[in-house]
Amino acid sequence: MSHSPRKPAPFPSRDAVLDFIRESPTPVGKREIARAFQLTGDQRPALKVLLKELGEAGALERLRGRRLAPPSALPSVAVVDIIAIDTDGEVLARPANWLPADGPDGQPPPKIFMQPERRGHPSLAVGDRVLARLDRLGDQQYQGRTIRRLDEGGGPARVVGVYRSGREGGRIVCTDRRAKAELAVMPAQTGGAETGDLVMAEVLPASRFGLRQARIVGTLGSAAEPRAISLIAIHSHGLPTVFPAAALAELRDLPPIVPERRSDLRALPLVTIDGADARDFDDAVAAAPDPDPANPGGWQVVVAIADVAHYVRPGTALDRAAFDRGNSAYFPDRVVPMLPEALSNDLCSLKPDQDRPCLAVHLWLDRDGSLLRHRFERGLMRSRARLTYEQVQAARDGTPDESTAPLVPSVIAPLYGAFQALAAARLRRGTLELDLPERQVRLDGRGRVTTLSERPRYDSHRLIEEFMIAANVAAAESLETQSSPLLYRVHDQPTPDKLENLRQFLGSLGLKLARGHGTRPIHFTQILKLASDLPDKIAINEMILRSQAQARYSPDNIGHFGLALPRYAHFTSPIRRYADLIVHRALIRACGMGPDGLDDHGLAQLSETGDHLSRTERRAAAAERDAIDRYTAAFLADRVGATFSGRISGVTRFGLFVRLDESGADGLVPVSTLPDDRYDHDERLHALVGRRSGRRFILGAPVRVRVVEADAMTASTLFALAAATADDGTSGGGSGASAGPRGRHHGKSATARKFRRRPQP
Repeated sequence: MSHSPRKPAPFPSRDAVLDFIRESPTPVGKREIARAFQLTGDQRPALKVLLKELGEAGALERLRGRRLAPPSALPSVAVVDIIAIDTDGEVLARPANWLPADGPDGQPPPKIFMQPERRGHPSLAVGDRVLARLDRLGDQQYQGRTIRRLDEGGGPARVVGVYRSGREGGRIVCTDRRAKAELAVMPAQTGGAETGDLVMAEVLPASRFGLRQARIVGTLGSAAEPRAISLIAIHSHGLPTVFPAAALAELRDLPPIVPERRSDLRALPLVTIDGADARDFDDAVAAAPDPDPANPGGWQVVVAIADVAHYVRPGTALDRAAFDRGNSAYFPDRVVPMLPEALSNDLCSLKPDQDRPCLAVHLWLDRDGSLLRHRFERGLMRSRARLTYEQVQAARDGTPDESTAPLVPSVIAPLYGAFQALAAARLRRGTLELDLPERQVRLDGRGRVTTLSERPRYDSHRLIEEFMIAANVAAAESLETQSSPLLYRVHDQPTPDKLENLRQFLGSLGLKLARGHGTRPIHFTQILKLASDLPDKIAINEMILRSQAQARYSPDNIGHFGLALPRYAHFTSPIRRYADLIVHRALIRACGMGPDGLDDHGLAQLSETGDHLSRTERRAAAAERDAIDRYTAAFLADRVGATFSGRISGVTRFGLFVRLDESGADGLVPVSTLPDDRYDHDERLHALVGRRSGRRFILGAPVRVRVVEADAMTASTLFALAAATADDGTSGGGSGASAGPRGRHHGKSATARKFRRRPQP
C-alpha cells in the first residue's frame, strides 16, 4: 500500500518567526524554529535565508552556539546599579536610571549577574554604581564585569575590618567575605587602633601601585570579643547606632498623658504575649464571647497598641531619628532600636501593672471569624500580665504555671476561642502557608554560641499573628472609609517568569502547579500540604518562597497576595516599625483623635516614605541574616573536620549551599571541589550538571559534608562533600548526586504519585 508524501506546512511569515523567538523564554536555534513550524528539509534553506535577513536588519541577535534571540536591550558597556545580593550570594544589578516601575513598555528590567571582584578590590555592595562590561547570557539576562566604580558624591566607601600592625605596616583585613582584600594603613591614619581591634575605616582613592589604602575613623572594640560578631553585621550594613543629641534632649520634655482625654480601658483583661527575650511590648490582647444575641458564637476582641504617636510628634528630632532607622533590628545579643530605650523599653512599653497610653481597636467577629465591625479609640490601659509564648501554650495544653493558672478561664481560654474563629477564616481565604524553620542562636553569659536550633513554633504564636492581622485589616478599612491616604503593606503576585521557573522545578519532582493567570495563594499551600511527607519538603518551601514578590510599603494599594487580603496596613508595632507610626498618625487625623496626627507634609510624602521604609526593612533583615551567619560560623569553627548530614539548599554557578539537618547551619561547597568534571548551572532544575558524567547536584538532594573552614570574622563557612554512604538517599554518582536522565527521581513517594494524578483547581 503506497503512502502519499507528507504535505509541507505553510512557510511561516517573517512576523510569525519573530513572535516565536520573542516569546521563547530562552534563545532558540534553527532546529527549534523548524520543529515549531513543522518545516520539512526542503523548507530549511528558505528558513536560513529568512533568519539571515532578520539578522542583517537588526531584528535578531546571534549568540553563542548559533542561538537566536531578540536584539539585546543593553549595550556591551553600560552603567549599572547594584540592587541586591540574593540568598545564594549572587550580586544583582540593573541598568542605571531604569524606569522605577517595571521598565519601559511594562517590561521588567534585564537581570545582570555581576562577576566577583578581582582579588585586592573591595566587593560590590547594594547602592554601588559601576561601569560594567556586559555579556549576554540569554533573553533579558547578562553577566557583568566591573570596569571601574563610579563615585556619586556620597563620600568614600566605608569598610569594617580587623586591624593588625606588623613590620610591613598597618593592615586591615576586611570582614566582608566577598572582599578578600587587605587594606594598608599609614601610621598617621590608624586613629589610635591597636592590633586585634575591630575598626571602621574609609577607603582612600586608589593609587597605581601597592595595596589600596584606608583611614581608620572608629574603633569598635576587640575583634576577639564574642559580641563583636553582631557589631560587624551592624556596621557592615550601615545601621545607625547613636541617637542624635537633639533627639535625646527631647526625652526630657515629653508631652504628659491626660487621662481625662482618653477612654479608660484599665478594667479590660489585657495581656502581652511575646518571646521570652523580648524587651519592648507594643501590643496587648483580650477576648470575650460577644453577648449580642444577634451574633451567636461570636467574639469581641480588643487589640491595644502602644501610643507612640503621643510621644513622637511629626517634625521633631525624635521623629527624624526614628525615620532614618525605619525599624528596629534584632540580634542574638542586642537590639538596635528604632526609638531610644527610654521610650522603647519604658514609656511606650506595655509593662504589666503600669498605666500606659494606647491606641486600641475593638473587633467584633462572627462565629466563622469574619470581621463584622470595628472601632478605634485612644485609651489608657493596664496590662494584667507579661506572658511568653511558651507559658501560654503550656497553659492551653493543661500545664499552667503560677502566673497563668488564674488566667486560664477568664483570659487564655477566650483568646484561643477567638483565635480558632480567625484561623477558620484564614483557612477559607486560602492564604500562603510556608513552613520554613527559623534558626535560633543561644549564647552564654560571655556571648559565645552554645546551641544552634530551630525556633519552636506554637499555636500561641499563630494566635497573636491572627489578632495582629485582624487589627491591621481594620486599620486599612477605617482609613479607606474615611477617604484618607495611607501607607499600605502590599504584596504583589509572583511574576510569570518566576512562576514558570517554579513549575519547572516542581515538575522535576513530579508535582504540578496550575497554569494561567488565576494562580492564588491556596494553590501553593495545596502543594506544600501534599508534599509535606516528601524528603524535598524544605526545598519546595524555599522555592515557593523565592517565587514570591517582596512585600513593601506603598500608598498605592494592590492588595496582599500572600495573606489573600484586598487591603492591609501595618498598625500593631509602632515601637519597632516607623510604617506603623505613620498609620497611627493617619488614624488619629482621620478619626479626629487629637492634634498629633499625620501632618500635610507627611501625607504628601507617603510614596517617598514607603520607598525609604522598604529599603530600611531590607537593610535590617540583611544585617540580621549576616549576624546569624557569623554566629553559625563561630559555632562550626570548633567542629572543623567533622562530618554532618544535610541537604542542598541553594544552587549557583559557583557552588552548592548546604543546610545541615541537625543545626540548620548553612555553608558553601565550591564548584571547584565537586567530583572531577566541568559543571553547568541548570537554572530551571536548580542543579549543577557534569558535562562528561551527567552527574547532577539538585536543590533539596541529601548530602553528607565535612566542615573545611568556618570563620566568624568573614562569615565564611566552607564544606566539602564527604564520601557517599548507604543511607544518604543517593542513587549513584556520589553524595547528593543523581545520574542519568531521571537521576534520583526514579522513585516517587505515594504522595507525589497521588498529587500528579490530582487535577489542579
